[in-house]
Amino acid sequence: MAVPKKRTSKQRQRKRRTHYKAENPTVQTCEKCGDPRRPHRVCPSCGHYRGETVVDVDAI
Repeated sequence: MAVPKKRTSKQRQRKRRTHYKAENPTVQTCEKCGDPRRPHRVCPSCGHYRGETVVDVDAI
């Protein structure tokens, strides 16, 4: 079984992990109100999705 001979230093660990970064979420504008929203999801401000009212925002 492969066992490391020496302990991996913090600096070496961090150098290896520099490529693990969080990506910015993609955002589109709502066709109805123009507010930013995530793609393929109901608009949180107006409740529309693909031209239809899906959620009544006033009731929430």
